[in-house]
Amino acid sequence: MKVFIDYILQFGNLNKQQTDLIMSKAKMLELHKDEYFSEAGKIPRQVGFILEGVVRFCYYNNKGEEITHHFIDENNFVSDQQKFEAQVVASEYIQAVTDCKLLVFSKKDWDDIANIIVDWDKITGLILKNCLLKTIERRSPLVSEDATTRYLTFFEHFPTLVNRIPLSYIASYLGITQQSLSRIRKNIR
Repeated sequence: MKVFIDYILQFGNLNKQQTDLIMSKAKMLELHKDEYFSEAGKIPRQVGFILEGVVRFCYYNNKGEEITHHFIDENNFVSDQQKFEAQVVASEYIQAVTDCKLLVFSKKDWDDIANIIVDWDKITGLILKNCLLKTIERRSPLVSEDATTRYLTFFEHFPTLVNRIPLSYIASYLGITQQSLSRIRKNIR
């Protein structure tokens, strides 16, 4: 769990007693491929840190099409943070794309940590800001680029994911058909 503590310590100083408290609240969760970490229509019950695996955020549009809008891989937090904090119903799914191992915290344990560790809200605020910046950095160019450039940008940002996740999810993320993605990949080789 050193990788988790090292990650947190990038955003603030904690002593051994504080990191021990955090680790005492963490539980290990294994998700199999295609299982949900959080589901639309339900209140998110936990926040997690991915030790192994990849998850995706997805939703269904008004035509009933499944849209993948984000991937999160190892050594990153995963949660529907706004809905988790407010304890309101989620509007999207967080699904395991591969088998995953996560450290998870219930809402009660997360709040307990915040009530005991003085700077916890500041640390988690910086973590959230970092996650949002990564999302914007990875996502915003995809809107204005042609399909080949979007794929190359995806490959640049997620080089280890291309061979780990289904092409249908990548195509959805890029806003193209799976056939178009296959053509693009064939032309790049």
